[in-house]
Amino acid sequence: MNTQYIWEVKAKNTPLLKKKCNQCNSDRFQCSDKFRLNAQKKNIDIWLIYRCVKCSNTYNMTVFSRIRTESISKEIFRKFSENNVETAWQYAFSLEIKRKNNVEADWDSVEYEILYPNLPVEDLMNREDEFISFQIQSSFDFNMRVSTVIRTCLGLSSSKLNLLLASGKVYFNKKPLQKKYKFKNGDIVDINRQELINIYLIGKEDFFSTQ
Repeated sequence: MNTQYIWEVKAKNTPLLKKKCNQCNSDRFQCSDKFRLNAQKKNIDIWLIYRCVKCSNTYNMTVFSRIRTESISKEIFRKFSENNVETAWQYAFSLEIKRKNNVEADWDSVEYEILYPNLPVEDLMNREDEFISFQIQSSFDFNMRVSTVIRTCLGLSSSKLNLLLASGKVYFNKKPLQKKYKFKNGDIVDINRQELINIYLIGKEDFFSTQ
C-alpha cells in the first residue's frame, strides 16, 4: 500500500486581468471582490466588478446575462447580493467565465504558498513502498504546472527535477507526467520511491556511504 501525502496550494490573491484601460495607460485590472446586479422584470444580469490598478476605472465582467431569477438558488443569490468574497474568488479564477468574456488572466500576478510535509531522504530509505503518492489540493485552478509544485515540495533543483521527470517514473493521475501538465484540485502524483532516493543522493553519495 502506497503512502500518500497532501500538497496544498493556497492562492493569496486573485489574478489580474490583462485589459487596456480606456481612461489611462494601464493594461491591468484588479478584482474588487464585489458584484453588480441588475434585475429587469424576471431576468437578472450579474457582473463581477474589476478596477483599473492605476485609476480605478471599472470593468464589469459578465457572470450571468439575462438569466431567469428562479434559475438561481436563494443561497447563491444571497452570496451575490452580499458580495461574498469566496464566491467572488471562484469567478475571478474561472477559466470559463474569462473565455465567455474574451479576457485573459495574468496568472503570473497570483501569489501563492504551498503547504507540504517535510520528507527527509532517510525516511524514504526506511519505507518499503514502491511509490510515494501526493495529492494536490487547491480551492482554485490558476494555470500552475505540476512540475512547479513537485520542485517546491521536494526541494529539487531544476537539473534534479529534469532528471526525475526524464526517468519516466513519475505519474500524474496514472499517466507519465509531462512538464507542461497543469494541476487541478484532487490530482494525484505518484513517484517511484527508489528513483526519488537516487535523485536526492546525487552529489551526496559519500555522505550517506559513511553513515
